[in-house]
Amino acid sequence: MNPRVVQFYFPISGTLFIPIDKRGFSKDHRPDLAQMVVGAVLDDKGQPICCEMWPGNTADVKTLLPIVERLKTRFKIARICIVADRGMISKDTLEQLESEDSPIAYILGARMRKVKQIRDRVLSQPGRYRQVYPETSDRSKPAPLKVKQVELDGCRYIVCVNPSQQRKDAADREAIVLALTEQLKKGPKSLVGNKGFRKYVKIEKGSTSIDENRIKYESRFDGKWVLRTNTGLSADQVALKYKELWRVEKVFRDVKSLLTTRPIFHQKDRTIRGHVFCSFLALVLRKELDRRLSKAGHRFEWAEIKQDLKALQRVTIEEDGRRLSIRSQSKGVCGKIFQAVGVAIPPTIQDA
Repeated sequence: MNPRVVQFYFPISGTLFIPIDKRGFSKDHRPDLAQMVVGAVLDDKGQPICCEMWPGNTADVKTLLPIVERLKTRFKIARICIVADRGMISKDTLEQLESEDSPIAYILGARMRKVKQIRDRVLSQPGRYRQVYPETSDRSKPAPLKVKQVELDGCRYIVCVNPSQQRKDAADREAIVLALTEQLKKGPKSLVGNKGFRKYVKIEKGSTSIDENRIKYESRFDGKWVLRTNTGLSADQVALKYKELWRVEKVFRDVKSLLTTRPIFHQKDRTIRGHVFCSFLALVLRKELDRRLSKAGHRFEWAEIKQDLKALQRVTIEEDGRRLSIRSQSKGVCGKIFQAVGVAIPPTIQDA
């Protein structure tokens, strides 16, 4: 199966200072506040298509399949591919995705440490990695990536590794073990409260030492992640589609910070939904602005854009019975923004 339409979906929690919504698991670590769950649907180019809202106690895994069915009906989609991280998928959801009645194409992040089959068998399968992106010192280039396909018990897995991250993980662990060696000389009490050390400590009959087996075990995961898929896409295509989830994460960072969607002080459901929907519309406009600026070869910071556009103002004066409209000077990136979107800047002086 080679899906032509790929949708990305990822719900988050947004805090609401209102008593009418539900309390649930707060990703912002604020269980004292009511919240709602907001989801956005993006296409494979990162453009927002629509948004959904649920009560604050709705679990992420319960929203995935219902939204897929609504999308297929609403946008007349014949085939769809779900790209999701491991937190979005439950065992029941996976069984429904693979059902013989209506299988749905998917690319899912897998839990390397918690799933025994992946931990003990998939990661141990021999085979050569295929290079997708080489290592480079140019930060504008994609991160290095190698992939390897593993087929096991009728399931298809893609093992991905970032060589640069692999070395960093190994170096970080080595630094922890080195510091742990020094701490052990001071006695077991020096380790109290240090979770980073605790993982590599072995306690036997009152004595403490470094757990070499644990170090070897953890090294198997350095710089790696595993994907599970039922698509016909090549291994490198699967890995690159999954990496595009950063687009979704960026969208929600924009909604939270740049568009300042939170906090919400409305008291009624319809006004809350209206508030979130207006934020979504603003997001659509911003993404379109980014696209047009990129097409014109410009890369501006959002704060710079807002500052220069805000500085562009018009005042009306009256002199000798004549009303004139005077525009302030176009500064900074303002002119390039107007040019990129195909809008002419108003004349400096014109009749009001």
